[in-house]
Amino acid sequence: MTSLDLALLYLVAAVLGVVACRSLKLPPMLGYLVVGVVIGPNALAVAQDSASISYLAEFGVVFLMFSIGLDFNLPKLRALKTAVFGIGMAQVAITVAGAIVGNALLIYAFAMLGRAWEMQWQGALVLGAAMAMSSTAIVVKLMAERLEVESPHGKLVMGVLLFQDLAVVPLLVLIPALNSGAEEMANALAIAAAKATVVLGLLLYGGQKAMRWWLTLVARRKSEELFMLNLLLVTLGLAWLTEHAGLSLALGAFVAGMLISETEYRHQVETDIRPFHDVLLGLFFITIGMKLDWRPLVDHWWLVILLTALPVVAKFVLTAGLVRLFRQPPGVALRTGLYLAQAGEFGFVLLTLGAQHNLVAPQWVSPVLASMVLSMLATPILIMYSNRIVMKLSSSDWLMQSVQLTTIAKKSIKAEAHVIICGYGRSGQNLARLLEGEHIPYMALDLDPDRVRQAAAAGQSVVFGDAAKVQSLMAAGLARASAVVVSYHDTPSALKILDLVRAHAPKVPVIVRTIDDSDLERLKTAGATEVVPEAIEGSLMLASHALALVGVPMRRVIRITRDARDQRYGLLRGYFHGADDDTSDDAEQERLRSVTLPSASALDGQAVSELLLAQQGLGLVSLRRANGAVLVPDDATRVAAGDTLVLSGTPEALALAEERLMR
Repeated sequence: MTSLDLALLYLVAAVLGVVACRSLKLPPMLGYLVVGVVIGPNALAVAQDSASISYLAEFGVVFLMFSIGLDFNLPKLRALKTAVFGIGMAQVAITVAGAIVGNALLIYAFAMLGRAWEMQWQGALVLGAAMAMSSTAIVVKLMAERLEVESPHGKLVMGVLLFQDLAVVPLLVLIPALNSGAEEMANALAIAAAKATVVLGLLLYGGQKAMRWWLTLVARRKSEELFMLNLLLVTLGLAWLTEHAGLSLALGAFVAGMLISETEYRHQVETDIRPFHDVLLGLFFITIGMKLDWRPLVDHWWLVILLTALPVVAKFVLTAGLVRLFRQPPGVALRTGLYLAQAGEFGFVLLTLGAQHNLVAPQWVSPVLASMVLSMLATPILIMYSNRIVMKLSSSDWLMQSVQLTTIAKKSIKAEAHVIICGYGRSGQNLARLLEGEHIPYMALDLDPDRVRQAAAAGQSVVFGDAAKVQSLMAAGLARASAVVVSYHDTPSALKILDLVRAHAPKVPVIVRTIDDSDLERLKTAGATEVVPEAIEGSLMLASHALALVGVPMRRVIRITRDARDQRYGLLRGYFHGADDDTSDDAEQERLRSVTLPSASALDGQAVSELLLAQQGLGLVSLRRANGAVLVPDDATRVAAGDTLVLSGTPEALALAEERLMR
C-alpha cells in the first residue's frame, strides 16, 4: 500500500468515524479510536501502523501540548492555585502511589500462593500515571455546553485538569528513564533535569519579550500565510530543540505555548493552530485504536470490566474526598469527582510510551486501552445524570438547591409582567439599567457567584441560578413574565432556554443575543421572537458614524439606520412620530402610536380580537396596564380603561383608530 493509499484510507476512516459520533452526540475522539480498531491489524487489517504515520501522529500530541501551554498563564494559575496545586497535585500523586502500592500487594499475594506477578513497580507507575489523567477535551466541552465552566465545581475541575496536563511534562521525561537500573535511572533523571533547567531557563529568560518582538514583526507584514508559517516554525522548532536536547517533542511545544500565552497574539494563534491540533490529534487516536486487539478482550472480558469500573470508582471517591478535605460543599465534591472519573487523552500517550519502553507487558495494553475507551464513552452519561446522582447521594445538596430555588422564588414572587434576564454580564447589566429607568421590573439569573454577590449587595435584582434549567426559570416567575432575554452569546444554551419557554410559557416572547446571524434560522425555528446579532448592530453603528463624517445630514443618517433596522427586526418596524420629522416622503411609512383608553371607555372589558385592529391594517405591539405592567397581548387579552395600546400602522390608519378608540 502506497503512502497516498494509506493517507486516503486514514482520511475516509476519520470522516466516517467523526460523522457517526456527531450523529450520536459523542466526542469525535471516540470515533477516531473506533475506526482505528476497525481498520487496524487486529480487525479488518486494511492498514498497518507504519513508522511514518506514527511519527506524524506524534505531532497531534505536540499541538495538544502547545494548546495547553497557551492556557498556562500566571493570572489563571493564581486564580486556580488551590485546585491546581492542592487537589490536582494530591489526586495525581495519590493515584500513582496507589497503583504502585497495589502492585506491591499483588506481588506479595501471588508470592504467598507460590506464583509470580509479572508487573514490576515501573509498569505500575506507568499505569497509575495513565489512569490519573482525565479527558480535558471531553469534560471541558460538556461543561461549556452545560454552562458550568464558571460554577464552583467547574472551576475545581478546570484546576485539576490543568495540573494533570502539566504533570504530563515531567512524566514524559521520567517514563523512558524507568527502564534502567536505580543508579542509571538516577543519573538519567539528573541529566534530564539539568538539560530541562538549562533549556527552559534559556527559553523563558527573556523568551517572552523576544517572542512578542518577533510576532509583532511578522504581524506587521499583514500576511496570514506568513503568520501561519511562522507559527508552525516556532512550535516545531522549539519541539525539535527540546528533542535534540534529550527531552521530548511535547515539552518544546508546551514551552512555545507558554511564551505566546502572555502576548496579545494568543487568541489569534489559538484560532490558527486549531485545525492542525484537531486533525493531527485525530490521526494520533487512530494509531492508538490500531494497537487495540479485540481477541484478548473477548477472552478476558471480566478483566476489561474490572479495569473500567475500578479506576472510575476509585478516582471518583478519591477526587470527591480531596475536594471535601478542602472544605467544599458535598454537592460540589461529588460533581467534581464524577466529572474527573474517566480516563484521558494523555493517558493514551503515557501508556503508549510505557509500552514502547517495555515497561507495560503487551498482554496488558489492549485490556487497559479498552477500559480507558469504555470509561470515556461513559463520561457523557455520567455528566448528564450527575445532578440526579448527587441529589441521591447528598441530602445537603438537595437542600442547598431547594434553598437556591426558594431564594429565586422569594425575590420574584411579587414580580408581575417582569423581564427575566438570562446572564448578568455587561449586556445584561446595561439592559437592567434601561429597564430600571422605565420602572419595568426584572429578574436576572447568573452563574457567577462573585458577580451575583456584588450586584445583590448593590440592591440589584439578580440571583444565582442556571437559566437553562426549568426549575430556575419557573422560580423566577416565567409564567408571569412579559419577556425573557438571553443576554450572552451561547447558542446551545439559548436553544435549551427556548425549548423550556416554549414548553412552559409559549406566549412569553424571547429575545436572544448572538455574535452574528449564522444561527439565526435555528433560533427562530426554536421559538425566538427576535435575534439580535452583535455583528449587524456593530455594522449599523459603524455605517452611521461613517455617513455622518462624510457629510450626510444627521436626520438622513438616523433614517437610513432606522430603515435598516426595520428590515432586519420585525418588532422594531415603525417609529413614534415627532414634530421635527420630515413627512414629505413617508406618508405610507409604518409608525408607532400610543393610545390611552379614557376612564369611561366603551371598550372596557373587550378582547383584543373584538377591536378589529387587523382589519384596519393595524398591529398591536404591546399593552401597558394602568398600574404600569407591560405585556405582549394576544387575541384573548381583554383591555381595560386606562390601558395604553402601542399600535403600528400607517399615519392615516393610526389617526382613524385613535379617533375610534378614544370615544
